[in-house]
Amino acid sequence: MNRRKTRTVQIGNVAIGGEQPIAIQSMCNTDTRNVDQTVNQIAALTEAGCDIIRVAVPDEAAAQALPKIKARISIPLVADIHFDYRLALKAIEGGVDKLRINPGNIGGRDKVHEVVCAAKAHGIPIRIGVNGGSLEKALLEKYGGPTAAGMVESAERHMAYLLDDNFSDIVVSLKSSDPLMTIDAYRMFSEKYDFPVHLGVTEAGVLSSAAVKSSVAMGYLLLNGIGDTIRVSVTGDPITEVETAREILKSAGRFDKKEQGITVVSCPTCGRTQINLIGIAEEMNRRLKNVHKNLKVAVMGCVVNGPGEGRAADIGVAGGNGKGVLFKKGQIFRTVREDEIVDAMMEEIEKM
Repeated sequence: MNRRKTRTVQIGNVAIGGEQPIAIQSMCNTDTRNVDQTVNQIAALTEAGCDIIRVAVPDEAAAQALPKIKARISIPLVADIHFDYRLALKAIEGGVDKLRINPGNIGGRDKVHEVVCAAKAHGIPIRIGVNGGSLEKALLEKYGGPTAAGMVESAERHMAYLLDDNFSDIVVSLKSSDPLMTIDAYRMFSEKYDFPVHLGVTEAGVLSSAAVKSSVAMGYLLLNGIGDTIRVSVTGDPITEVETAREILKSAGRFDKKEQGITVVSCPTCGRTQINLIGIAEEMNRRLKNVHKNLKVAVMGCVVNGPGEGRAADIGVAGGNGKGVLFKKGQIFRTVREDEIVDAMMEEIEKM
């Protein structure tokens, strides 16, 4: 299905919306005031495939660190601001590429007006981030608790602050910890507005839980043409957020970048497996993580189904008794010892 047509928003050197590739975002879990630590994490995230990075700005010291961080990174920097409009102003002065705020919680309309005017003057877009777990009290009472409709109305209330000031450089997110509520909120919003949306399931938990919840919600939305940027929220290393987001985009057929990266498929193992398939698959994934070739690699447990099941793969291996047979498009071309499989596979992939 075609993507929903949204207006284009420029975030530093990355454009989102319209016909632009879907951007992958993450958020640092470092102390923003620690510039070196934050820059190092951003460098690792950039290498992993992160397109846009967000940092928390809880106080003035964090705001003062922003220009130092910005000067040492290559991807757009987003400042996450709550409660204090002065931090938003300092972030803008510090050269950030986007703000993430809820206009209703950073002060009255006069304070929001100051932030909007500064953002407009510097060409900085604003993301309105609605969270199902922190809806306004009036909306919780109106809808009897957090609901998709309440989330959309919250976004509309926040958007009004910006639109009243003739500011439309807006991105919206409507995140819930409930994947189904998340889906409903984005669908309802996307039926009414053409602002770009940033997809995510909030408070999704550790990697196993986050991957499942995010795949359900984002997969459905992406397959229905909704989504301009995505973040997989993980309680843990943010590198896994980027890696999981890449897999979701590839699986949904939405990874439309010049260098898609390698897709590794592997079987779940069974009683026929006579090699350390799990270890081999893990090592292959690790070594292929930053190989920028558009290839499908299969790591299969046995020769009964391996070459056949891996026929769609550009290259693969099927295990035997202490050995592995290598194949391309299902055709066997080489046999190696078990301890040679990973190196042999990497050698062949380098040639491709």
